Amino acid sequence: MLLDTYLPIAIFAVIALGVPAFAFWMTKFFRPTRPSALKRETYECGEVPIGVARVQFHFQFYMFAIIFVAFDVVTVFLMIWALNFVNLSFDAKMLMLAFFGLLLVGVFYALRKEERLWI
Repeated sequence: MLLDTYLPIAIFAVIALGVPAFAFWMTKFFRPTRPSALKRETYECGEVPIGVARVQFHFQFYMFAIIFVAFDVVTVFLMIWALNFVNLSFDAKMLMLAFFGLLLVGVFYALRKEERLWI
């Protein structure tokens, strides 16, 4: 019974993992490989590169990206919560408000650490 139920899923999983691996392996035979110094050089809109390609970014950009992702995820949760607001129990409403409050604490911490908030 268990084998009959999960055998199609196992076959699908093997195919799903095998096709990309096979395609990646096959590209080795069909791609042109003619390495040259020009191909190994960094491309910068037709200009000759100056200096190294590694540049250190400021931490503030990383912090803004993390805050953006946090608000993006919360937007999805709040949208689902708002669509079912009438049907939710009091406990579910309070849990979501606690989640939103915890997110705001994290954002205030990040902004204060970044010295953008003087509270």
